[in-house]
Amino acid sequence: MGAAVRCDDGSVIDGCNVENASYGLSICAERVALFAAITQGKRPLELAVSCVDAQTDAAPGSRMPCGACRQVMQELLPADAKIHIDGVGHQHLSELLPHPFELDHSS
Repeated sequence: MGAAVRCDDGSVIDGCNVENASYGLSICAERVALFAAITQGKRPLELAVSCVDAQTDAAPGSRMPCGACRQVMQELLPADAKIHIDGVGHQHLSELLPHPFELDHSS
């Protein structure tokens, strides 16, 4: 799996899946790319995801970002961000996560 983030300065930051024997410690390519952009002081604008080992006839769901990545995207990308998913097409962030978790700071 690979991902790339286009930032507000025109730069592109890439990321790859980093797996661990303890699966819960693994991190997806989307989050690697987003966190790398933030670490470099850049503002991410949109994200492209490519599932290089997915079968060409695989169900679209097998290419989609996981729930954790969708939540991170919701917090770090603009609300109108486009997500480009290889083999699926363009999705808006609001389509991928229509009801994100949000902290209620009203109290």
